[in-house]
Amino acid sequence: MSSPANVFDLHSDQLHVSYSNGALGSILGLTYQDAHHALSFKGDQLRRVSTDLGEEVTVTLKLTVDAGSTTFTLVVPRVAVSPNQHVGIRTLGITALHRTPLVPLKHAQLDSYTVTALRGSASSTPF
Repeated sequence: MSSPANVFDLHSDQLHVSYSNGALGSILGLTYQDAHHALSFKGDQLRRVSTDLGEEVTVTLKLTVDAGSTTFTLVVPRVAVSPNQHVGIRTLGITALHRTPLVPLKHAQLDSYTVTALRGSASSTPF
């Protein structure tokens, strides 16, 4: 019998992301590690939205009051897996730079995106 996955361990050549969605007694949290950052987020530090792509989980990596922010969004696919088993998955991580210029700009793109292909595993692990 399968159930929805609650733990995701994902990576690319430059990035490692772990996510636990809070189901089956797990703690809602996301860890993000790249060449420059090793960050952990829990609870209300994660913004979650269900979309046709799956669950989108967004965290703020960097916030600069006068310059803007950098966010990371993990696209979490729906995954059915047997308890205590792992299934291989592929998904996307999106890093967004949000500029907040001091002087209002009339014609400028203020958000830019870098998409990272991620691969790894999903599991249904009771805690």
